[in-house]
Amino acid sequence: MSPAPSSVPSSSVRLHVVTGKGGTGKTTVAAALALALAAGGGSVLLVETEGRQGIAQLFDTPPLPYEERRVAVARGHGEVKALAIDVEEALLDYLDMFYNLRRAGRALRKMGAIDFATAIAPGLRDVLITGKIKEAVTRRHDGRPVYDAVVVDAPPTGRITRFLGVTAEMAELARSGPIKTQSDGVMAVLRSPQTAVHLVTLLEDMPVQETADAIAELTTAGLPLGSVVVNMATEPVLPPAELNRAARGLLTGADLAPALAAAHLPGGPAVADALAAEVVDHARRWASQDALRDEVEALGRPIVELPLMAGPMDLGSLFEQAARLEDHLRAEVVERTGA
Repeated sequence: MSPAPSSVPSSSVRLHVVTGKGGTGKTTVAAALALALAAGGGSVLLVETEGRQGIAQLFDTPPLPYEERRVAVARGHGEVKALAIDVEEALLDYLDMFYNLRRAGRALRKMGAIDFATAIAPGLRDVLITGKIKEAVTRRHDGRPVYDAVVVDAPPTGRITRFLGVTAEMAELARSGPIKTQSDGVMAVLRSPQTAVHLVTLLEDMPVQETADAIAELTTAGLPLGSVVVNMATEPVLPPAELNRAARGLLTGADLAPALAAAHLPGGPAVADALAAEVVDHARRWASQDALRDEVEALGRPIVELPLMAGPMDLGSLFEQAARLEDHLRAEVVERTGA
């Protein structure tokens, strides 16, 4: 990942696409990344593409309309705005921008033609969404980009390559004209060094495998990869030697009984056996997760781990995760530049 140009001018990445298997917390990671990129005074747009209003819930705001609205102030007076893309409004923008047909588009919406079109051609929805994202990335005011970075809470890994590549298919179908020009422009941004696709995973078999599959597909499609974010990582509760012993099933209730007795805790051998079973289960889960860390490292991407947070994800937790991502962003710049 790369930070916003306002904090690290050498960064070339301005579009950060965040994807992950369902349940990995990609929306939370996208929101925390937006806060991290805005730290130090940056201006960041956080885009929701799936209509779930997950961003509004995270920032404890009313449902987002189809307009860019400030949802947070980051460290150093940076600003995060958010946008929930509405496909109908995106189509009206498109018709107005290229054909001066906004009024006709509104008539089509009243007739239900837009819903019909997106139903029979699902790819049209992704074309409109990626077109709006490209517009936000390239928008300028007084010669400068309006946003230092755009962060996209994108569809899951199983759909991400199709989502990002559908506009290239549109460009092949349209030989010339505004549709061809717009499609080529979108893909020029998505395949450029200013874009990075970050993948969120858990240390579980299915999410790690989906991450590996998505990396292979994105690479084949010529789409630029960013970091792998290992989310909800847990810490061991025992020293390494004791953890290894427990994982091998060598810890028993008899080992814990003296300490329980010294602490004057009731329950006797039954409690000691139950606690030992819990510790063994924890140790084995930790050993399994540690093995998956090796698989994640073998993917060959920069990696950042975010810890499992106690309790529900609130704004305080979100800012804590953002601080960890800031550290990762700085480390990435140092590694890349040698500064």
